[in-house]
Amino acid sequence: MKCPGQDSRYWKPGSIFGANCPQCGQEMEFFKDDTTRRCKNCGYRLLNPKMDFGCASYCQYAEQCLGDLPPELIAQKEDLLKDRVAIEMKKYFGKDFRRIGHATKVARYAEQIGKSEKGNLAVILPAAYLHDIGIHEAERKYQSTAARYQEELGPPMARTIMMNLGARSELIEEVCDIVGHHHHPRTEETNNYKAIYDADLIVNLEEAQKEKTTEPERTKQNIEKSFLTESGRKLAREVLLQPVES
Repeated sequence: MKCPGQDSRYWKPGSIFGANCPQCGQEMEFFKDDTTRRCKNCGYRLLNPKMDFGCASYCQYAEQCLGDLPPELIAQKEDLLKDRVAIEMKKYFGKDFRRIGHATKVARYAEQIGKSEKGNLAVILPAAYLHDIGIHEAERKYQSTAARYQEELGPPMARTIMMNLGARSELIEEVCDIVGHHHHPRTEETNNYKAIYDADLIVNLEEAQKEKTTEPERTKQNIEKSFLTESGRKLAREVLLQPVES
């Protein structure tokens, strides 16, 4: 069944229109369902200026409906994916507001670190939202929240969520790899992984600080020795070593 928005039987006046090539000014004819057209005069490839790509940005059947997606739309799709992953994480954790808050804060810090370290936010943010997704299953299966159980049980759950959202296989694999060892860095790690690791460490130290389960001197030692990026270390100092107001 063809999407009604792309079925010519439902078209109205204006579904075929003209647009000027931004490179040479030549007028180009667009049909409503064209994703792109190439200028016959200069060869420039123009994204359809009137096409609504909203549904294609998250629909897993977009390529079947519209054909090969232009790079601009692929980027938009992956940019919006992080928001849908966040929604699925919140739905999964339900009323466990502590875990929701933890994942959300890790994502916020990971985004800051990832930007500074020139990581890929399309990987970093979904991985941040899903890094602890196996924790409820670990509690159910092992009566434990130990890191090794989270890392064992988290990737299959993360994979299901991202597959249902239509994510690319390469993106799914990297996110699941990060989720599967997010507490245990390897000798060589990507900037994407490092952003998640450092952000999670900041939040864990922040939570311990609020619960007064760690001494200030121990926090300072962790900041200097445990982070994988200088951006993470700098952010940790800003978050954790602020002077206490009298």
